[in-house]
Order: sequence, then C-alpha cells, then structure tokens
Amino acid sequence: MTDQKVCLTLIVPHRLREEVFDYLAEQSDLVSGFTASHAAGHGGEVRLHTAAERVQGHADQAMVQVIVLQDDSTRLLDRIRVSFAGTRLVYWATPVTDFGIID
Repeated sequence: MTDQKVCLTLIVPHRLREEVFDYLAEQSDLVSGFTASHAAGHGGEVRLHTAAERVQGHADQAMVQVIVLQDDSTRLLDRIRVSFAGTRLVYWATPVTDFGIID
C-alpha cells in the first residue's frame, strides 16, 4: 500500500450529477469528501444530450475532484466502473504533492 495521495477527477454529465454525488457520499470508507464545480465539455467525443447543449455547442457537466490515497483511487475507480458502466464517465488521476487545511 502506498501513501501517495492523488487527485481523482471525474467528468460527469449533468444528468448523472446527483446520482454520482450520492454514490460518492456512500463510499465513506474511501471518500471523506469531494469538491464539485460546473464544467462545459467540448470535443468530438462529448455527447450533447439536450437541445440547449446542441445550441450552446458544449455539454453541461460537473467536474468532481477527490483527494485520496492512490490505492483507494484504484478501488474507487473499480467500484465506479461497475456502478456506472456504459455512462462514459471521463476520469484522470494526478499526484498530489501537498494537501492540508489552513486553520
């Protein structure tokens, strides 16, 4: 087991936003909290689900970021792959060199 922290970023279609938020909240053994913000998806692989998205030319999405241990990130992704199979969630993990709370 490694103690290297990573920032796991998930790009979530707007229609799955609340479901993913609820799911992550249920994974309390791996996830102590997360940050979410609005994102606009662009590109050939991005699906535009609504008429508004087609007019705007981008997909309304949420970007969710979770700071976890690298091994926990792997376990969390394994769970997400099962629970959200076929949803085309985009993800990446980046090393975190420093993490803390300024009190």
